[in-house]
Amino acid sequence: MIKNLMRGLGALSLSLALVPLLPPPAAQTAQAAPAAPAAPAAEVTTLADAVGLLKVTEEDRAGYTRASFRHWTAGEDATDGCDTAAEVLLAEAVVAPAVGTGCKLTGGRWTSYFDGQEVTDAGALDVAHTVALGEAWDSGASAWTAGRREAYANDQGADVSLVAVTSRTNRRKSDHDPADWMPPSPEVQCRYTGEWVSTKLRWQLTADDRELEALKVYAEGPCEDTIVRYAPAS
Repeated sequence: MIKNLMRGLGALSLSLALVPLLPPPAAQTAQAAPAAPAAPAAEVTTLADAVGLLKVTEEDRAGYTRASFRHWTAGEDATDGCDTAAEVLLAEAVVAPAVGTGCKLTGGRWTSYFDGQEVTDAGALDVAHTVALGEAWDSGASAWTAGRREAYANDQGADVSLVAVTSRTNRRKSDHDPADWMPPSPEVQCRYTGEWVSTKLRWQLTADDRELEALKVYAEGPCEDTIVRYAPAS
């Protein structure tokens, strides 16, 4: 009996040895798909150090038109029927408005941080570029491709690039830099200065001498504790 058992075990071992090895599952042999490139990490620094990172050059408005910056586009969600400006209004609403056909906004409430005004009519608001299109053109955007200017004009990748403010105050701001205009509410001037510098660094825009000196007044004075965060635009 023992001989028969040993004979059976030997036959089983031989048969196992002759079984061809199966290839590993396809999931194991296939190469992993390349990972999507990580978004640039945000830089965090003091306002004074951020101002020191700005490249200083002379500005040139030659050739500028608003049409050089295509806006507004379909926004981050191309399926919601709202353009970039409407999406910003929705994102910044303190009380959400109703969204009707064609992304018509009714009701809702906003705070225009430039002047501290409470607004209950979306039609009384502008979606302003923190660094206006004309100023961006002067500061380096004149050399960009049309596609990059479009990306700048519709930039929802940074919370500070576009802001909903009262139309009246935005008209006064126009395309001025901080040497010629600051928000009338003193308590938000440090926020504005930080967001201005953040936007310029995000898009690698330059500053002129007067602008730089104005920024230094705030960075080295009342806004010395302001922190600037920015991630370079892709």
